[in-house]
Amino acid sequence: MRKYRFISWNVNGIRAVEKKAALKWIDEHHIDILGLQEIKAEASQIPDSIFAKNYQHALINPSSNKGQSGVALFTDIEPTFIGTAPEVDILDEGRINEIHFDNIAFFNVYFPNGQRSEERLAYKMGFYDRFLEHIEKRRKEGKSIIFCGDVNTAHNEIDLARPKANEKTSGFLKIEREWMDKLLMYGYHDTFRMVHGEKPDAYSWWSYRARARENNVGWRIDYFFISDDLEEKVTDAFIMDHILGSDHCPIGLEIEI
Repeated sequence: MRKYRFISWNVNGIRAVEKKAALKWIDEHHIDILGLQEIKAEASQIPDSIFAKNYQHALINPSSNKGQSGVALFTDIEPTFIGTAPEVDILDEGRINEIHFDNIAFFNVYFPNGQRSEERLAYKMGFYDRFLEHIEKRRKEGKSIIFCGDVNTAHNEIDLARPKANEKTSGFLKIEREWMDKLLMYGYHDTFRMVHGEKPDAYSWWSYRARARENNVGWRIDYFFISDDLEEKVTDAFIMDHILGSDHCPIGLEIEI
């Protein structure tokens, strides 16, 4: 058994983050898997200078809509399976990295945002259901599940600064929050709440408007979830809100496997 350290970050444009040198901190940390979301780039467009560390595997899943979405996963772990779950990401928007190692199925996911239109909200809910079906399929195959990323929903009132004002906003709608309730009912655990309980004012995303980050008027919409068989193996879960460069901050998980 060894301890693994995983980091997830919605960078909101990997080329924009690189111009701010905002990924250089990666070189100062041991990270077994780094999952980035909303990279907005194809593999050939990602600068070599984002960080000095040379991971053995750089898995880039760009969106078919250029300049949008996209995910990237960096690791030195030798995977036994690499995929993008096209049966979940049916519009090919570059939303999933899936790798397997040991008995683990690990997912780096950029879930859809539902704020643009009713159609996009419906697509988001369909994506949620297809993703849950997919990871349940992996569990039936004998895999333990870890997934991280921008889920684009704050689960409970404690997970955003102004819940009442956002009850009719996608990202805090009843239907979205009920899917997260369903996720827990299926035996998945929000690792941050496992470790920190009802800790308030802990957010991972802030609007660029009205000095929201300075005033900590934020949302916790980035998560690490695990299947219940890994519950006793979690040693830490954390939010790195001191890391700047995006409207999101990185989050992390440490687990003994």
